[in-house]
Amino acid sequence: MLSILGNRTYRHLFLAQVIALVGTGLATVALGLLAYDLAGAEAGAVLGTALAIKMIAYVGVAPIASVFAARAPRRAMLVSLDLIRAAVAVLLPFVSEIWQVYLLIFVLQSASAAFTPTFQATIPDVLPDEKDYTKALSLSRLAYDLESLLSPALAVALLTVVSFHDLFAGTVIGFLASAGLVLSVVLPRVKSAARQRGLYENTSRGTRLYLATPRLRGLLAINMAVAAAGALVIVNTVVYVQAVFGLDQRSTAIALAAFGGGSMAAALLLPDLLERLPDRAVMLSGAAILTAGTVLASFLASFHWMLPLWFLLGTGYSAAQTPSGRLLRRSAHSEDRPAIFAAQFALSHACWLFTYPLAGHAASAIGLPATAAILSALCGLAAVTAAWLWPAQDPEVVAHSHKNLAPDHPHLRDGSSDRRHAHAYVIDDLHRAWPADDGR
Repeated sequence: MLSILGNRTYRHLFLAQVIALVGTGLATVALGLLAYDLAGAEAGAVLGTALAIKMIAYVGVAPIASVFAARAPRRAMLVSLDLIRAAVAVLLPFVSEIWQVYLLIFVLQSASAAFTPTFQATIPDVLPDEKDYTKALSLSRLAYDLESLLSPALAVALLTVVSFHDLFAGTVIGFLASAGLVLSVVLPRVKSAARQRGLYENTSRGTRLYLATPRLRGLLAINMAVAAAGALVIVNTVVYVQAVFGLDQRSTAIALAAFGGGSMAAALLLPDLLERLPDRAVMLSGAAILTAGTVLASFLASFHWMLPLWFLLGTGYSAAQTPSGRLLRRSAHSEDRPAIFAAQFALSHACWLFTYPLAGHAASAIGLPATAAILSALCGLAAVTAAWLWPAQDPEVVAHSHKNLAPDHPHLRDGSSDRRHAHAYVIDDLHRAWPADDGR
């Protein structure tokens, strides 16, 4: 997996991602302490609102930002967004009102909603070989999981010598270092057709391409399965550990580490596994593991059983979502990748926007066993829907006809008299719908 770091451009981009993630992790810890400093016992409500603002920014801003990603030079855009995030982090220690926190969080997360899909859409062009790209996806998954484990530990270590306000300095340094690393490489240029389209066409293009592609409709259902199981872990681990089992914060951290460890273990195995098995089989298996795990969570009786169950959920979590970049790469031309990655970013976070409050409010109202049962039913329904929407036979090259094109149209290079041919099929201006089962 580490062999792809021999590519200088990817190595710098990966390091930029890792450093920015560590900075974001420090900001997450500092933000919680800032909320308590401003709101005291109401800090939970402040953080809950901040999380909702984050998801709203992700869902609403990403499709709009994809228009600029298609027009602006990628390197300039990524560096500018890192600088915006650094500027927000500089301001956060000086806020004195809760509304100022909300405003800055919206700006910060809006910049992230523009940065992340643009960054993700760049990697397939930097690593055009599918095996290399698969390794990059797994390496990225490992980076996210390691950040979730190491950033809180780093924050705790720093808090022994500095105040929580100083943690924001680490965030600023992280974003500035990320900008410098992006600036140090030359990114592939992508021909854009965005200038020839209207505003609505540009902002909605990614979602329309996404929803018109059967495998991506299946991916959307898998996103819901991931969000249903993931919300149970992310929202309710602390409730299980500290309220139900009567343990301490250290045990909560151990449980979350078990989940992250399962995710990392799956990410390490995925590059080899995806060479032998199709994406559909791996991702649906991951969704099935998530469903089984959430079912078992409704019978969870002790912390010792929780750890292997959370590890199992982590493996399903990684298997279900890590290969998604391969599907997106297959499903769009290079110039449409910013739009389709932005659509995935927005639609997947819309799933989280639904499951986060469901997991939290249901646990308070009806208890954890019933909540786990509801989320397992949602997860299972989403997995079955994904299997139905995503055809078992999903070839890259698809035979189809163009009844609306003249026989001498440049797209019909083979000169077929019946305007029928086959090639790697994606939804675009000449292919606005997926061919029927008979290829016509």
